[in-house]
Amino acid sequence: MKLGGTQRSWTLGKVAFALPAAALLLSGCTVGPNYHRPTAPTAPAFKESAVPVPPPNPPNGGWKQVTPNDSAIRPNWWEMYQDPQLNKLEEQVAVSNQTLKASYEQYMQARAAIQFYRSQYFPTLSAGPSASRDTLSNNRPLHIAGTPTTYNDLVLQGQVAWEPDLWGSIRRTVESQRATAQATAADLANVDLSLRSELAMDYFELRGLDTQQQLLDNTVKQYQDYLALTQTRFTGGVATDSDVALAQTQLDQTRAQAIDVGVARAQYEHAIATLTGVPASSFGLPPAPLDLQLPQVPLGVPSQLLERRPDVASAERRTDAANAQIGIAIAAYYPTITLNGGGGFESQNLGTWVQGPSSLWSLGGSAVELLFDAGRRHALTEEARDTYEQNVANYRQTVLQAFQEVEDNLSSLRVLNSESLAQQRAVDSARRSLGISTYRYKGGVTTYLEVITAQATQLANERTAADITTRQFAASVQLIKALGGGWDTTKLPTP
Repeated sequence: MKLGGTQRSWTLGKVAFALPAAALLLSGCTVGPNYHRPTAPTAPAFKESAVPVPPPNPPNGGWKQVTPNDSAIRPNWWEMYQDPQLNKLEEQVAVSNQTLKASYEQYMQARAAIQFYRSQYFPTLSAGPSASRDTLSNNRPLHIAGTPTTYNDLVLQGQVAWEPDLWGSIRRTVESQRATAQATAADLANVDLSLRSELAMDYFELRGLDTQQQLLDNTVKQYQDYLALTQTRFTGGVATDSDVALAQTQLDQTRAQAIDVGVARAQYEHAIATLTGVPASSFGLPPAPLDLQLPQVPLGVPSQLLERRPDVASAERRTDAANAQIGIAIAAYYPTITLNGGGGFESQNLGTWVQGPSSLWSLGGSAVELLFDAGRRHALTEEARDTYEQNVANYRQTVLQAFQEVEDNLSSLRVLNSESLAQQRAVDSARRSLGISTYRYKGGVTTYLEVITAQATQLANERTAADITTRQFAASVQLIKALGGGWDTTKLPTP
């Protein structure tokens, strides 16, 4: 009997070892397609930068081709504008903006999901004691007279269960969740880039309005001098009452324009407050004209858009996640294998509870194959494949949209640079015209209507020049955003 017991124990041990070993050998099988980055449209060069004879950069900057010493936009791209106030505001975005914080927490959720699915690689283990006092019925079937009906049952037992990843379903799930987490990290970078670029554009719009405010305030002072001159000439009998009325009208109209600028400025100031996480009621920026030098923005090559745009990276990572879902759907066609075991001690007396004769154990396994599901698995697999193709299309469309945005803003900067030079010549001509008209009016050669016309022309041209400068700064910010703002795929985490 001892020999038989030993032989039986050895056989059970062999089975107990063989089942996990077989599971481990089979766990290397991963069904479903492996991921390869989809091809995306690209171009040998940006059209708007591939000019046979590039136009000269205006004195206040523009855009340039990348050089070996300046291969990419720096992460803190806003520092190229060399505005300490803008730098200070941009620093507050990362600390106080609630939209950015919400995106960060979304990324942390995605990371936690990876850990959850990774835990399914391993068996679950549980253990714990139990104690009960039981009384059996004396009238139960098969009751033997004289046997005790009340007894203690003390159990200390552990359970282990494991579903080996034979077909790679868990591996594909982890792969999908990892790609999703990386996509969420890219989304976070994209939100950060969008908020910072929006802040920069609002800031430059506000400073552009400050420039116009300064221009209008100076113009009001000039028109006050013209009104005083006209009143003096009217008192001397040289000018007419109509000339005084025209001068007064021109002055009042310009004062109204100066007041109206404050409406838009206040709105931009409130927008900046919200972006920096400060209540609009307790935020303010002192006036300062937009007299910065427009920086040169390095371009690089078009293929870098696949690396330097967080939204492109996000779309590509979601394609990877969708591809892994195909493998998960295919794994459902294969059997589900479960291994389980348990062991511990059981006794009715506390003194003999944890002893050899009180030991117990069990080993087991099961395999379940779904034989009929009315096409459910097939439908889920087709759905996964279609979702993958949808994400591929979205990825390619994102790349196309990126090229459009870069070309749009390159075109805007190129045209605005030329327009700025032409508009500055118009401003110089308008100033010269006003000087001539004023001289002619003082000499009694012409009426004040000519002066009024020259004044209106000069002010309109000066405001247009200020507006073009603001648009140049806004376009440069939009170009930086379109180029990825100094971000690249090497910053994607590998959770």
